[in-house]
Amino acid sequence: MTPSQVVDLAQAALLLVLTVVGPLLLTSLIVGTAIGLLQALTQIQEATLTFVPKLLAMGLVLLVMLPTMGAALSGFMGKISDLIIHG
Repeated sequence: MTPSQVVDLAQAALLLVLTVVGPLLLTSLIVGTAIGLLQALTQIQEATLTFVPKLLAMGLVLLVMLPTMGAALSGFMGKISDLIIHG
């Protein structure tokens, strides 16, 4: 492999990580901030209150984004397979 191929592969891998994990992390951040703000406004200091809404929201986002994630992972695997075949 040439150095430019390695750089391209690393760039594609980082973009893949952002594509797969980004929506889940963003959802967790938004829901956690909203629940934290609600807890601060109502002075309810329950640590487990954020767990269930985050879990439900992330599950919903995972179901919605699953085709996109699968396509991204499939495309990356195709790129790696082509590099393996061509040497």
